[in-house]
Amino acid sequence: MAGNTFGKIFSISTFGESHGAAIGLVLDGCIPNLEVDLDLIRADLKRRKPGQSAISTSRNEEDEFEIVSGVFEGKTLGTPICVLVRNKDARSEDYTALKDVFRPSHADFTYQAKYGIRDYRGGGRQSARETIARVIAGSFAKMILSKFGVQIQAYVSQVHTVKLSKPFQELDLVRTETNAVRCPDEETAKHMEEAILAAKAAGDTLGGIVSCVIKNVPIGLGEPVFDKLNADLAKAMFSINAVKGFDLGSGFDAVTMKGSNHNDALVKEGGKIHTSSNFSGGIQGGISNGENIYFRVAFKPVSSVAMEQESLNTSHEAVKFTIDGRHDPCVVPRAVPIVEAMAAIVLVDHFLRNAAQNSPSFA
Repeated sequence: MAGNTFGKIFSISTFGESHGAAIGLVLDGCIPNLEVDLDLIRADLKRRKPGQSAISTSRNEEDEFEIVSGVFEGKTLGTPICVLVRNKDARSEDYTALKDVFRPSHADFTYQAKYGIRDYRGGGRQSARETIARVIAGSFAKMILSKFGVQIQAYVSQVHTVKLSKPFQELDLVRTETNAVRCPDEETAKHMEEAILAAKAAGDTLGGIVSCVIKNVPIGLGEPVFDKLNADLAKAMFSINAVKGFDLGSGFDAVTMKGSNHNDALVKEGGKIHTSSNFSGGIQGGISNGENIYFRVAFKPVSSVAMEQESLNTSHEAVKFTIDGRHDPCVVPRAVPIVEAMAAIVLVDHFLRNAAQNSPSFA
């Protein structure tokens, strides 16, 4: 199977299945002599871990990680970093009754059709449990970005029809972690949680939107043709399970505007050049322009609903079935650290690519 590696210089390869022995990653291209912040890794994994609240799956994984290589005496060596997270609370028996069923909107059918074999337990390699590896790699990327003052903050801005109407400039993003939904507005968070719990009680699921803001990004990251910074961010976000949409800056709302209103005029203040507006979302021509980068990621409702459904089995016969097991009624709150991680990985990769091509000041 190809497609398990992401990034060109700062690159990650992930491995493992949901109910296999472990999930892991190999991170290559990490700078040497970086002090490893184990508390940051633990904190990011805790934000992603299952069983953290009533609105997430009840699977009880501690997600303890083991750094196998690439770190010595608390610092990175510059060699490949391998990290393992053992699966300890897998209940494979929950999936025995579904081993011959193609679950609707899952990757069961396409995976079987492509490879002729699949691990049906919890979705196997298709499972979002793989994102543990991304979060760990993202923590290493954040350690590097912190040296440049780059800050990444994602939050939930919509669950189903409950929307956060305020722009990020009016929000106190520090409050994102004060509630289970990870919405920085308490009143909106309350309504979001109520909607998720109602869907859970009905055996149904909901989707939503994660918004992300990246501050203090220097000018010049990104390549102007196939490796645009926004193109790599889009690919990174679409690689996350359940993602159905991505927009940057004004996004799809740009179609309702005229060019005379949408253009971000350049101005000079305090000896620095910046834009008077930021409909571009901090990226122009595929290259960062020094303004805040902001984008939105849309997640579909979880496909595993707790009600009777119809589909086909591996013999192509019509069947009716019910999905048991432990599933999120809405993945969006747990996706926040995953979005941050993938954004961090993209930025560090472009930092290093820019350093290799242009200026040692970025190294």
